[in-house]
Amino acid sequence: MLTYNYKARDMQTGKVISSTVQAESESAAAKLISKEGLAPVDIKLQGGDGSGLLSNFTNRVRTKDKVLFSRQLSTLINAGLPLAQALRTVAEQARSKQLKLIVNQVIADVEAGRPLSEAFSRHPDTFDNVFISLIAAGETSGTLDQALLRIANQQEKDADIKSKIRGAMVYPAIVLVVITGVIIFMMTTVLPQVEILYNDLNKSLPWYTAGLMFVSRILIRFWYLFIISFFVGIYFLVRYGKTEAGRSTYDSLKLNTPLFGKLFRKMYMARFSRTGQTLMSTGVQMLETLKITSKAVNNVHVEQNIIKASEKVKGGKALSDGLKDQPYIESLVPQMIAIGEKSGGIDEMMGKTADYYEKELDAQIKALSTTIEPVLMVVLAAVAAFMVAAILLPVYGLVGQSLAL
Repeated sequence: MLTYNYKARDMQTGKVISSTVQAESESAAAKLISKEGLAPVDIKLQGGDGSGLLSNFTNRVRTKDKVLFSRQLSTLINAGLPLAQALRTVAEQARSKQLKLIVNQVIADVEAGRPLSEAFSRHPDTFDNVFISLIAAGETSGTLDQALLRIANQQEKDADIKSKIRGAMVYPAIVLVVITGVIIFMMTTVLPQVEILYNDLNKSLPWYTAGLMFVSRILIRFWYLFIISFFVGIYFLVRYGKTEAGRSTYDSLKLNTPLFGKLFRKMYMARFSRTGQTLMSTGVQMLETLKITSKAVNNVHVEQNIIKASEKVKGGKALSDGLKDQPYIESLVPQMIAIGEKSGGIDEMMGKTADYYEKELDAQIKALSTTIEPVLMVVLAAVAAFMVAAILLPVYGLVGQSLAL
């Protein structure tokens, strides 16, 4: 049973009341409310109607939980359990409350006669197009258990790639935070002491130290404005990233940023090839596969390249020819697909392409860690040298003058 929050109008008094009701589905909840002599105004699943950033974060189902769900459901279906019973068993074992809530809704839809793929499609925030298409293909071919296993493997590999990319960016982020912290500490604590020393001796600060001191005064006096500006800036950057222009800009930066650009390109090629292989091996048609993979890569520029290739395929060209001249598609991808087209095993060659780029990604991440460390150390040393020059050189100058006297 699911719990629904509802608002309904009393047919006799006309008053609007709010309460909860337990039912198998939203339509069943509406029927129960009507039996009480009430006219439903609004019905929402309890816990499933949150809004805002915090709610979106807390209601998100982790990839780890979805992988476990797919594997367990595959095993139970393969063992011969009826679909609704298999779903109910998996729901009982689910550790995620949000996933359990969603699976219970899926069970209600399945028992009402909806196909499993349609039931999953009603929860797009949890189950993406790749997941739903594979389930639909599995239902059509009678290989739902195998489709679920492919989904789990696909999700695991994609999560592994994301984890490696994030791991490669952690070290630079930590170093940048440390550099910023050192600069703020020196400018707000050490630099004012130098100014006091110069004032006591009736001396003028060197121009470069005076410039830093001006910034220091602003930082000390209006520190709260800097903090507010920082969070407001992040808020607008996030909002801008959700617009079409913002997403295009951020995705372009990912593809063209020095050091990280090649990393992201290989990640997108691995994701495109792995998703394509998974879909085609399940029996999804070529054009539908390209439509889904274009969204799955999660980069608008790579997506546009795949869509253009799809249009060429629709016009009668081979997929390898369609991908060949696209700027953000690595040259190896159409070459490998061309071999698959000749041998009749495009899905197999896409799998090998994905394996290649996943290995390349591992090597690139290791190389990036080795390359970026000395670069960051040089930046850190340069910042430290500038701060030391601005703070200690004036002090040494005063000491030299005192000794000369």
